[in-house]
Amino acid sequence: MDELEIDAVAEVELDDPVLVEGLPGVGHVGTLAVEHLLEELEGESTLVRRIYSREFPPQVSVEDGVSKLTCAEIHAVEGSDGRDLLLLTGDHQAQSNDGHYTLTDAFLDVAEEFGASEVYALGGVPTGELIDEYAVVGAVSDESLLERLEDAGVEFREDEPAGGIVGVSGLLLGLGERRGFEASCLMGETSGYLVDPKSARAVLEVLEDVLGFDLEYESLDERADEMEEVIGKIQEMEQQQQMDVPTDDDLRYIG
Repeated sequence: MDELEIDAVAEVELDDPVLVEGLPGVGHVGTLAVEHLLEELEGESTLVRRIYSREFPPQVSVEDGVSKLTCAEIHAVEGSDGRDLLLLTGDHQAQSNDGHYTLTDAFLDVAEEFGASEVYALGGVPTGELIDEYAVVGAVSDESLLERLEDAGVEFREDEPAGGIVGVSGLLLGLGERRGFEASCLMGETSGYLVDPKSARAVLEVLEDVLGFDLEYESLDERADEMEEVIGKIQEMEQQQQMDVPTDDDLRYIG
């Protein structure tokens, strides 16, 4: 296999589509968001491209005994209530710095091929603690993009996220700007410890507002309820561990 291979699975005609990226990252926020989009728009989406690369981990996934080589996929959604979409998802990001650049360029090539000029990268920004209210933090490739996202409730904070945005989400902004794309990154606040469906919903609600489509959230809310149960058990264990810490009296030697 070559360093990079793009399989053309299907061809569709799209009207000024938007590339929406949801590859694995903090809290799996972006992945959950795009997977939910695909689930909700299943009847309207078409797999159009598979991107294979030696930069992905050397493995296959197996479903019902059948293997599938690791890849990224791009699905097209046409005729939805809002804008036409190109939805980018996959199980892995690249394993090297060069690989991130190579794959991001390939994703932008596909977006260009279908006539897209706008990109939204979806992800999470870690808070380091469990949270109740989920803000969405943003970054854009050009100052002219700020107002529309601020109107949708996105927060733009000085020096946040700390350390910048790494991986494909960051490069979609940087390389996208150099290639003439209007690129934005929407990052839902998340603890960073667990898969976070609530943060994914917060990001999707912003995207709904900006791109003008409507979603149902029943399945995502069910996943959020499951995670709440996990969090509750973790908190119970932490409380029990604190109760089990011996006191000075417990440590006295009785001879």
